Amino acid sequence: MDEELKNLKIDRSKRRSPAPSRWAVLWIIGGVALFLLLGAWRLWSNKVNSGTFVEVERVQAVSSGAAPEGVVLNATGYIVAAHKIEVAAKVIGKVKWIGVDKGDRVHEGQVLVRLEDDEYQAQLQQAQGQLATLQARLDQALHGSRPEEIAQALANLNAAKADLDNANTTLDRAKNQASEGLTPKQIVDDAQSRYDSSIHKVTSLQKAYELLKLGPRQEEIDALRGQVEQARGALAYAETNVANTVIRSPVTGTILARAVEKGEFVTTSFVGDRGAKGYVVSLADLNDLEVELDISQNDFAKLHSDQHGVVTVDAFPDRKYDGFIKEISPEANRQKATVQIKVKIARPDEYLRPEMNASVAFVADQKRDSNANAAAQPVILIPASAVHDHAVFLVLDGKALRRPVKTGAISGQRVRIEDGLIGGEDLISNPPAGLKDGDKVRQKG
Repeated sequence: MDEELKNLKIDRSKRRSPAPSRWAVLWIIGGVALFLLLGAWRLWSNKVNSGTFVEVERVQAVSSGAAPEGVVLNATGYIVAAHKIEVAAKVIGKVKWIGVDKGDRVHEGQVLVRLEDDEYQAQLQQAQGQLATLQARLDQALHGSRPEEIAQALANLNAAKADLDNANTTLDRAKNQASEGLTPKQIVDDAQSRYDSSIHKVTSLQKAYELLKLGPRQEEIDALRGQVEQARGALAYAETNVANTVIRSPVTGTILARAVEKGEFVTTSFVGDRGAKGYVVSLADLNDLEVELDISQNDFAKLHSDQHGVVTVDAFPDRKYDGFIKEISPEANRQKATVQIKVKIARPDEYLRPEMNASVAFVADQKRDSNANAAAQPVILIPASAVHDHAVFLVLDGKALRRPVKTGAISGQRVRIEDGLIGGEDLISNPPAGLKDGDKVRQKG
């Protein structure tokens, strides 16, 4: 039994690993140390080279001759049509035909849209018949009775008088016979009734004959005339409705938008995009364009009515147009602290389109005093996005340097610097939020 228990024991000496070599231990320690050194170097390098990436551009100073001479203010805005028209229908109906599309040039009076007019044609026909009936009645009253009618009335009157004489004779005979006892009392009563009836008939026909000779009363003629005028008004209204189913261009211009298609229902008031349409097309005269500008209240004193300026657009910067202030808003915008003005473009061409970005360089009056020293000073224009709180950030030795500046007029997306920069500086064109003086920065790219 003891021998069997000894055989069951595990001999641990046989499973013990041999001790590692001295070189293996040195390699392991060296690798760990190298890894720690690389990590420390990376942390130090990141700390030394850390900085915010920024966009940098070199400040350029150009001679004043590069800028428009005598410019007192530069402003940006949008080109708008001076008179944009939404051509609407005067009557309701379904579109039968449309003959223009977006961008088409149209002339005053040109047919743009036709509406279905079946109902309006029926109303017109009804009004025409009503007028004809009333006009005939008025003509009859004005011309009086015809000679044949008067002769017929006289003949009827004479016949009634003859019947009256016959009834009178019959009545006398019946009375004489009754007095002699030859005729009963009933026969006398019947003869008396016929006689009385004949008298009334003669009286009636006598008055009718006299009325025919006199003709209708003036009051009746006036009433008929009033009814005729009313019918003429209804006819004119029906004719106008038929004419209004043909929609024409009110002015010469260009189609800016087409709002309807064939088969759509047009009403006299706007319902919605999916319902009946309140107008069929919108158009404007592209030879009558303006630039709409919002001028800061701080710069408003530099401008006045009819002041001229040079207009340019971003799409065609090499083309310049003469303009002048046509309209100054009578009230300011409280939220924006601006005053809206409109500059009329004197001679627009086919390059200009409504809603284009436009810049206007307002020129001083010819009576202004010349200043040679100011003209000789260089002009510095930088991105407007670079200026925050009347200061800019420059890049110097990898750090952001805050520099106060004095700004002037704005030209497009750039602002003129009157003081604080001389040219050649490395400017952060769009400093990130939270950038402070002395922060480390790195240039993108």
